[in-house]
Amino acid sequence: MALGTGSCFVIAAFLWQLLFLVVLAGPIPSGSGGCGYQSCPVTRPEFLNVHLVPHTHNDVGWLKTVDQYFYGARNNIQHAGVQYILDSVIPQLLADPAKRFIYVEIAFFYRWWNQQSEQMRKKVKQLVNEGRLEFINGGWCMNDEAATHYNPIIDQMTLGFQFLNDTFGECGRPRVAWHIDPFGHSREQASLFAQMGFDGWFFGRIDYQDKNNRETNKEMEQVWRASTNLEPPRADLFSGVLPNGYNPPDSFCWDVLCSDSPIMDDPNLEDYNVDDVVSTFISTAQSQSKHYRTNHIIMTMGSDFQYENANLWYKNMDKLIKHVNAQQANSSKVNVFYSTPSCYLQELNKANLSWSVKSDDFFPYADGPHQFWTGYFTSRPAFKRYERMSNNFLQVCNQLEVLAGPLSKQGPYGKASSFVFREAMGVAQHHDAVTGTEKQHVADDYAKRLTVGWLQCQVLVSNALSSLSGSKQNFVFCNKLNISVCPLTESASTFSVQVYNPLPRRITWNIRLPVNGTAYNVLGPNDKSVPNQVVPVSNFTKMVRENKGYATSELLFQATIPAVGFSTYTVTKEAAGKMIHQRRSKWVQQYNQQMEKSKHLTITNEHVEVSFSPDTGLLKMIRNLDKGISLNVAQNFFWYNASVGNSESSQVSGAYIFRPDSNKPFPVSSSLETYTVQNDLVQEVYQNFSSWCSQVVRLYKGQRFVELEWTVGPIPIEDNWGKEIISRFDTPLKTSGIFYTDSNGREILQRRRDYRPTWKLEQTEPVAGNYYPVNSRIFIKDNNVQLTVLTDRSQGGSSITDGSLELMVHRRLLHDDARGVGEPLFEPGDNNKGLIVRGKHILYLDTPESSADFHRPQAQQEFIAPQIILSATGSKPYREKGNIIKEFSALKHELPVNVHLLTLAQWDDQSVLIRLENQFEQKESSNYSQPVTVNLLDLFSAFTITSVQEMSLGSNQLKEKMSRMKWRNTAESPSGKQVGSSITRDFAKVLLNPMEIRTFLVSIKHNNPASWE
Repeated sequence: MALGTGSCFVIAAFLWQLLFLVVLAGPIPSGSGGCGYQSCPVTRPEFLNVHLVPHTHNDVGWLKTVDQYFYGARNNIQHAGVQYILDSVIPQLLADPAKRFIYVEIAFFYRWWNQQSEQMRKKVKQLVNEGRLEFINGGWCMNDEAATHYNPIIDQMTLGFQFLNDTFGECGRPRVAWHIDPFGHSREQASLFAQMGFDGWFFGRIDYQDKNNRETNKEMEQVWRASTNLEPPRADLFSGVLPNGYNPPDSFCWDVLCSDSPIMDDPNLEDYNVDDVVSTFISTAQSQSKHYRTNHIIMTMGSDFQYENANLWYKNMDKLIKHVNAQQANSSKVNVFYSTPSCYLQELNKANLSWSVKSDDFFPYADGPHQFWTGYFTSRPAFKRYERMSNNFLQVCNQLEVLAGPLSKQGPYGKASSFVFREAMGVAQHHDAVTGTEKQHVADDYAKRLTVGWLQCQVLVSNALSSLSGSKQNFVFCNKLNISVCPLTESASTFSVQVYNPLPRRITWNIRLPVNGTAYNVLGPNDKSVPNQVVPVSNFTKMVRENKGYATSELLFQATIPAVGFSTYTVTKEAAGKMIHQRRSKWVQQYNQQMEKSKHLTITNEHVEVSFSPDTGLLKMIRNLDKGISLNVAQNFFWYNASVGNSESSQVSGAYIFRPDSNKPFPVSSSLETYTVQNDLVQEVYQNFSSWCSQVVRLYKGQRFVELEWTVGPIPIEDNWGKEIISRFDTPLKTSGIFYTDSNGREILQRRRDYRPTWKLEQTEPVAGNYYPVNSRIFIKDNNVQLTVLTDRSQGGSSITDGSLELMVHRRLLHDDARGVGEPLFEPGDNNKGLIVRGKHILYLDTPESSADFHRPQAQQEFIAPQIILSATGSKPYREKGNIIKEFSALKHELPVNVHLLTLAQWDDQSVLIRLENQFEQKESSNYSQPVTVNLLDLFSAFTITSVQEMSLGSNQLKEKMSRMKWRNTAESPSGKQVGSSITRDFAKVLLNPMEIRTFLVSIKHNNPASWE
C-alpha cells in the first residue's frame, strides 16, 4: 500500500521517538536469544561505551566460616549472607531482560541450587540460557595463586566446571577468568586458564607502582604469554587490570553496606541530585578511559557480599543508565549499559588492536610503600602442610575409587564418597584459606572440613584395598607419624604395613614407625626378610608429641612399591635374647652421645657427603660424590623482629604483610649441641638450636639428597616482639642477585633482587620486597654448581645477598596488619602455648645441567607421596575364590620419568578422568626434556579403556571444539595456529611435549583380578 508524504513524516517522527527511548534505556540485548557472546548488548562505536558489571564477591570463608557466610550467621563479625544475595538478584533479572549479573564462587551457588524448588531452577536455567545470569571463572572458589599447587588448582576448577556443565550445559561454561581479589598473580595460573579454554582474564590487585606505570602507558590490558614451553598461543591469555580493584567508582555504591547517596530524580524535591550524579559519572568515565586503549571501559558495580538487597543496586543503576544516556541529546559521547566481563572482552577483541606481551608474573604485590603482601606466603604453616598432605591423600583416594570401582564406595567398611574430600579441598584453595589470612576460628573450620574428607576417603580406601588385595583387614590410618605417634604399632607385636604408591613408576620409600620393641623382623610381599633398624625417638620429638604417644623407638625399613599400586609388608617383634641385647646396646651407645660434639662430624652414603663445623655444629659442606663436586653451605635459623611501625611507615607485619623491623635477622644460635645416629639405613645429625628450634640432618641409604627435618615453635614472644623465622643457606656462589623459584609447582621463573622486568622498582623494603612464593623449590647456581632446596609446603623465600637462600618457615605476630582480618597471626596451638611446626627441606647439590633430572621427580614424589595403611594381624578372604594379593600395580608398565599421571579420578558412574603430563621443561634436562609418546589404550592392567574423548584441561569442552579468541600482539606467534587444532586421533600414541598436560574422559571396563598379574 502506498503512503502519502504526510504519513511518511508521521512515521519518521515516531521512529525517532522510539530510538530516543531506546537510548534512554540503554542498548537492548542482541536478538539471538543465546548465551555467552551472543547475548551481548549492541554498543555504539562512536561513543565511549561503559560496561556496568553487577557482581558480588563472596569469600569462601574469611572472617566467618563457609556456613556462616552462606546463611548470614554471626553478622556481628561481618554482615554477609550469600543465600539472600542470590534470592534477591534472581527476581530482579526475571523482571527485566536488560539486566545482567555475574556469579563466581560455585561452592556457594551449589549450596543455594540444592535448596531451590524445581520451578525456581527452571527460571534460573532460563536466565543462564539467555545470558542474563552468567557464570564467570567457575571454580569451586577463587583460588589463591601464591600458596597453591597446580594439581589442586586444576581439581577445584574442574569441580566447579563439572557442576556447571551437568546443570546448565554449554551456557554454563565460563568464558572469562575472574581473579579480582587474590594478592598477586602467577604466570602458571594464566597458563592453566588458557589451557582451560578461557578467552581472557581480569584481576584487581597488582603492585601500586606497576599500576601507576600501566595507567600512564595505557598498558592496563595486554596479552600474557604464560609459558616458555608451550607453543604460542596455547598458553597466551588476554589479561586486564580492573580500574578500581573490584569495587565501584567512588560515589556510585548503592548497597545496604554502602553510604553513597541514592539517585534522587524528582525535580520537585529539595535533594534532587541527578545533575551532580550525571556530571560526576561522565567525568569518572572519561578519566578512566584515559588509561585504556579502546572506546570501551568496564565498571565493577558491586563488592564483598553485596546485593543482599538487589533492588537498591538495580533501581539506582536503572536511573544512572537513563539519565547519563539522556545527555547524548546534549552532545554527550558516553553510552552506559548493563554488561558482563565476557561482553566487554568481546568488544576489546573486535577492536583488533595489537597488544603488548607480558612474560613474567605479578609477584610480589604491594599496595603502598613498605606494604608488601609477602607474609602470607608462609602464614599458618601447619595448615599449609595439612592442605598439601590432604591433596596427597585425595589423589590416592581418587585412584583407588577408580581401580576398585563401585566396591570402593560401598564395601565391608561402609558407604563412602570422595566428593566430600574434593569439596573440602576445593574450599581450601580459596585465597583466604591456604593463604593463612583468615580468622583463627575460620582456619579451624577449614581444617575440620579436611578432616571430615579424610575420614570419608579412609573408608573408601579401606574398601578399595580389601577388594584389590582380596583380604578384609582392620585398617588403621596413623596421621601423626611425623611425631612418632601410632597406637597400633606402639602396642602390637605383629602388624601389616600396606604402602600405596600413586606415582606411575616404582619407587623406594623410607618407612618410619613408632614402636616399643628393640628388634623386629620385616617380611616383604615376597615373604623375604627386609633389612631394618630400630632407632631411638629423639627428645625433640618427645617434646612435640607430649602425651600423645609413648613409643621409645622407631622402626626403619625401606619399602619398594610398584607404580600406581601397593606392597604389603609384615612386621613381627622379635623375642628378647643375647643378639637383641647387643643390637640394643649399639643404638643406646649412639643415643648417649647427646651433647657431645664430634671433632670431625661427617655423615655419608653412596651419593652424598655432609660435613659439619666441629666448632659450631652447623652444616658446613655438601659433596656430590657421583659428580665429584662440593660446596660450602652454612645453614642456620634466624628470626626477623616483626615491625610495629616506624617513622617511615606505620605499617606492621601481619597475616598478609611481611615487614621486618631490621634488614638483618638475628641467629637463633651460633653454637649447637649435636648428637648422631648412624646405621646401615640412615645417618643422622641432631642439632639443638634452642628450646624452641631443632633440626635433624639426615641421609638415607641410596638417596641423592640431604633431608633437613626442622621443628620450630612455640616462637617466644616474652620480649614483646613478634617474630618471623627463616632457615638460611649461605654459600660462596657468585649469583649477581639472581635466584630461581617455581610457579605453582611447575615452570621455573628467574628472580632478580630489587628488580622487576617490566617497570622500574623503587624499593622500600629490601627484605620483604624481594620475597617470592616458593611452592615446591628455590635454587641458586653459577656455571658449575646448583644448590636446590625443595619444600614440603608453600613458603616465602628469597636470596637477600649473593650466594644465599632463605625460606621463612614460621611466623608468630602480635599485631594486625590492617588488611581486614582484624586479629594478629598468633596461632595458639595446643594448650594455648603457641604453635609448633615440623617440616622438611630437601637439598640437592648438582651441576646446573643435571639438577632437574633429580629435583623434578623428587619434588613430585614428595608432593604425591606413598600412603601408609596399617592393620592388625588377622584377616578374612574378601572373595570366596582367589589368592591374597600382596603386591599390585594398576599399570601394565611403568611410565618414564618425565611422564606424570596427574589425574586418575572417577568422573561419573560411566566415565573416568585421566590426565597425563610431561613434567619437564624444554632444555632443562638432556635426558628428559624430550617429547614422549604414551599408549593410553594399553596402559592400565586393572581396567580396559573402551572409549576416549580428549578434553580441555578443565574437562568441560571437547578438545576438538575448543576454540579461543585470537589476539594480535607485539610478539606475534610464528605458527599462528588456532588453539585446539592439534587433536589426537590415535590414543595409542599420545604425544606429550615438555610441560604439556593432556586430559581424557574415558569409559572403562574393569578386568578380572586374575588378569592383573
